[in-house]
Amino acid sequence: MKDILKPIIVLTCICLVVTTLLAVVNSVTAPIIKAAEEKAAEQARSEVLKEAKSFELMKNVKLPEGVTEVYKGSDGTGFVFMLKTKGYGGDVSLICGMRPDGSIEAMKTLSHSETTGIGSKVMDNETGLNQKFPGKTAQDQDSVEAVSGATISSKAYKAAVRSAFEAFEIVKGVK
Repeated sequence: MKDILKPIIVLTCICLVVTTLLAVVNSVTAPIIKAAEEKAAEQARSEVLKEAKSFELMKNVKLPEGVTEVYKGSDGTGFVFMLKTKGYGGDVSLICGMRPDGSIEAMKTLSHSETTGIGSKVMDNETGLNQKFPGKTAQDQDSVEAVSGATISSKAYKAAVRSAFEAFEIVKGVK
C-alpha cells in the first residue's frame, strides 16, 4: 500500500506546485499582453484611417454578420470596421477604414490561416486584395477581381468588404 500511495502523493504535490506557478505567471503577464494587444489594435486603426486622432467604440449598434466592432474616428473622419470571415483555411480577421463619404480609405489583414502561396496572396498586406479596395464604394466594389487560383479566399475577402459597407449604412447616421 505504501508503494502505491507515495507516487500518488508526489505527483499530486508536483501538479499543485506547477498549477500555482502557472497561475502566478498568468496573473503577471495577462495585463502586459492585454496592453500590447490594445496598442496593436489602436495602431491598426490609425493605419486604415490616418486622419483620425482618436477612436470611439460604437456600442449598442446592430451590426451585420461578419462585422465584430465599429469605431468612429474623431472629428467625423470616418469609421473603422473590424471584420471576421471564413476563408479556405479558417477564420480571417480584417480591418477596414472608411471615409465619411462611404469610400474605403485602407484595408489590412490582421490574421489568417490561408494556404501559403495561394490563399495567402489574397491576404498579403503588400500585394493582396487590400491594395485594390482603397477608393472603392458600395457601388463599385464588385469591380475588384479575384486572385486567380484563390477563389474561396477572394470571395471571403469580398464578403467581408460587403459587410463593412452594410455596417457603414447602419452607422453613418448614428451620433
